Amino acid sequence: MVFSSVIFLCFFLPVMIAGYYILPRKLSNLFLVLGSLFFYAWGGPEYIFIMLASIAGNYVFGLLIGRSRDDEGSRSLSIRRVVLIASVLYNLGILFYFKYFTFILTTIHDITGKEFYIPETVLPIGISFYTFQGMSYVIDVYRQPSLVQKNPLNLALYISMFPQLIAGPIVRYTDIRDRLPASGRRTDAHSFALGIERFIIGLSKKAILANSIGEVADRIFSSEVQYLGVMVAWLGAVCYTLQIYYDFSGYSDMAIGLGKIFGFDFMENFNYPYISTSIRDFWRRWHISLSSWFRDYLYIPLGGNRKGNVYLNLIIVFIATGIWHGAAWGFVIWGLWHGLFSLAERFVTNRAPAFKLPAPVGWLYTMLVVILGWVLFKLEELPKALSYIGAMFGIDGEAYVAFSPRFYLDNRMIVIILAAILAMIPWKNILAGRAFIPAFAGKLLMPAKRILLVILLLLSMMFVVNSTYNPFIYFRF
Repeated sequence: MVFSSVIFLCFFLPVMIAGYYILPRKLSNLFLVLGSLFFYAWGGPEYIFIMLASIAGNYVFGLLIGRSRDDEGSRSLSIRRVVLIASVLYNLGILFYFKYFTFILTTIHDITGKEFYIPETVLPIGISFYTFQGMSYVIDVYRQPSLVQKNPLNLALYISMFPQLIAGPIVRYTDIRDRLPASGRRTDAHSFALGIERFIIGLSKKAILANSIGEVADRIFSSEVQYLGVMVAWLGAVCYTLQIYYDFSGYSDMAIGLGKIFGFDFMENFNYPYISTSIRDFWRRWHISLSSWFRDYLYIPLGGNRKGNVYLNLIIVFIATGIWHGAAWGFVIWGLWHGLFSLAERFVTNRAPAFKLPAPVGWLYTMLVVILGWVLFKLEELPKALSYIGAMFGIDGEAYVAFSPRFYLDNRMIVIILAAILAMIPWKNILAGRAFIPAFAGKLLMPAKRILLVILLLLSMMFVVNSTYNPFIYFRF
């Protein structure tokens, strides 16, 4: 069940909102957990047991660590470390088996040529997201045992909460710990309205922009490379660049909006990443919950900027970021690609602190790296990706038999792509405090905003009802 589906919008969500606000407060957590498990089971009932195992395991590990909070002796610390290591192995073991086991066996087979049984495993939806949330809970309790959650229902809600269950943001336990008990949440009309507004914005990003542009990207990427001219190859890469942003940020907006509706504040996951002027800046703006997770739970423990080889630490983190996204060499290379440019930027900054690219040049450089990286991400297999990149630069493919970009674009699609490009710009920040805006405009802004939201909702529903193309790219992670 995806957020931009008729079943979710017209049935599941209204039932969840009505039940949450009608039932007694003491039943709200149970209702949310049961609803979240139903939501998850809709996409694969058999995998609900894996999630329950994750919840139960992390609950037990947290309790074992929490028991030692009154005893700070060396024996207690050793026990906590053993439990922490066991919890990490437990979580990563589940993730490894379902996400990477078949990939590793297949790689060994390809290298050695030996024949052996390779089991077929189906990746449970959202396993990377809820596994990382479970790990962060136990690690936070290890660092501060007083944070232990003794109520299993509260921990189940933290790990299984349907708004962010499938594709994030990756929510930190410490960020919402105080709101996990039903008594810790208060939702007023203002917060509810903000949640609805944010959800509509996310839905319109997904249904109107991402789905429409994604159809063009898929048509081009599924074509034979030899029939792609330079312009069409670039069109496909740019369309996928737009699609993945609006697909993922749209989901994050909807998740954040749903969180507000049910009394939670989730962290922002995107901050206009396509205006970045460096790769390091890009990763401060893109999938913020994942990059900050790796910073706090991997990069800093490795030594961060202070201990050991900083460049090695960076490369490890970026390779881990690529591996987190999927079991394919394309994801590993995509992570390494970003890591090498981030490393190069840090090297230049350390050697020449005063050096800085002009903003337009920095933006062009960043977008070139990002767009080429998305080709690696999209195609996953390096030979296919290199062949496609070759077509982008006229090296692969034969331009004289290539289709024109207009073959893939009608007037409606051109308008949608232009709207998507304009929506990447933080207009609110640019226009804030500008003197040329008349004073009376502020009075008209709120009614105009409400009218726009209604129009976006109606358009989104039209796209949802009429479209058969409705993937969520990050569902497979």
